[in-house]
Amino acid sequence: MAAEKARAIVIRTFPFGESSCVVTLFTREYGKLRALAKGAWRPKSGFDAALDLLSICQVLVLRKSTDALDLLTEACLEHRFRVGRSQAAFLGGMDVAELLDTLTADGDPQPELFDVAHATLRTLSAPRPAHDHDASTTELTDGLVRALVAHTELAMLRLVGHAPALVRCAECGGGVEGGSRIAFGMLDGGVLCERCRSGKRAVVSISADCLAALQLLAGTPDAWRSLALPPPIDGEVRAVMNTMLSHLLGRRPRVAPLLQPRSRPGTSRSS
Repeated sequence: MAAEKARAIVIRTFPFGESSCVVTLFTREYGKLRALAKGAWRPKSGFDAALDLLSICQVLVLRKSTDALDLLTEACLEHRFRVGRSQAAFLGGMDVAELLDTLTADGDPQPELFDVAHATLRTLSAPRPAHDHDASTTELTDGLVRALVAHTELAMLRLVGHAPALVRCAECGGGVEGGSRIAFGMLDGGVLCERCRSGKRAVVSISADCLAALQLLAGTPDAWRSLALPPPIDGEVRAVMNTMLSHLLGRRPRVAPLLQPRSRPGTSRSS
């Protein structure tokens, strides 16, 4: 059986025996794979640092036709995930990895999803130095990291078929009247008009500014780069995304809530 080549993001690793590890990869060509890397943690391993968490690498893998683990035979590092002292950027990368693992099934190729995750990890891993005034780059403040992560989460949800309705009512498809507060149905998957809101469970009330920010982040690819959200709206956007992911996954995400800014305005539950 010939080894197959793929471009991969390392999203999980755990030890297997004394020197080997089981690695979960999200590959562009084959989707999510779980493979055994024999001797990966030996001092002179041929895998080098290619299997570090969130690394992007080229791999050779022997695919198994059964439920057994695939066998990773080679991994060549393409990009190492490094964020310096930015805890927000580190958490953003870990959030991307968790969603790649939880939103996808094994062996289901989704190249667009790979491309979105790859672009985000590269951006998080390359913050702009304070002295760099090149207009083509962006200094990744914690607020911009949260905006990028929310943009990425919305893009990932769209690609797996769970994009929230942010413009028209998620229930009837009709228009949603403007106002200072808008009903957002977590179980319904988006904003609700006044008629459809009645009797619904798991509905939160979000501000018009929060909804406008979500619409911008979901629509324009580079909108996050110039998005300067006031702290209350920044916190509300993050709280909405955390709650939406919790309802979708059926549990509280491990990483996403850690991105909540220190001031935690959140969303207020409507009656």
